[in-house]
Amino acid sequence: MITAGIHGSEIASILAAQKLTNIQIKRGTIILVPIVNMRAFHRRIRGVPDVNRTFPRTPNDAARGLLAKNLFRLTRHFRPKWVLDLHEAIGFSKIDPRKLGQSILTNPRSMAISTAKRVINHINHSIQRKSRQFTIHLWEKPGTFRTATARLLGTQALTVETSIHLPLSVRVKFQERIVRSFLREAGLL
Repeated sequence: MITAGIHGSEIASILAAQKLTNIQIKRGTIILVPIVNMRAFHRRIRGVPDVNRTFPRTPNDAARGLLAKNLFRLTRHFRPKWVLDLHEAIGFSKIDPRKLGQSILTNPRSMAISTAKRVINHINHSIQRKSRQFTIHLWEKPGTFRTATARLLGTQALTVETSIHLPLSVRVKFQERIVRSFLREAGLL
């Protein structure tokens, strides 16, 4: 499952997801949601409330808000093995580890860590400026789509964050290449 546009102002993730609508896979199924938060996208804002803080936190918790409820219901119905949630962030994580730009996030103890490291190594070989290379962040953030699907549905869930300080075309290319790398790792391409 690939999602983008949970935050309407993160245009590169949306454009990359839209480019993936025609992707041909060898096996399996891809569920692609290129714009989760259409209202925020039309206004080019993050979203109020921030949809990515409204997903269930515990098995007895419910998602708050219609978008989070519907996306989580869709995910629960299909039970994907992998969830890739595309985003953008400020800064460069290689320069300042507190920044999320140019990183892939997954939860500690996730089965996705080794795959994420292989994808990062593959992508980083083509990025000459070390400051623009990707890093991995092991971070559990309750209320986010990634953490909710990992904790409550057992998915291998990751968030891909490109840096908004790069040109839009570069961010889109990174997002698309990372998704394709994960699809290859999963044996779908």
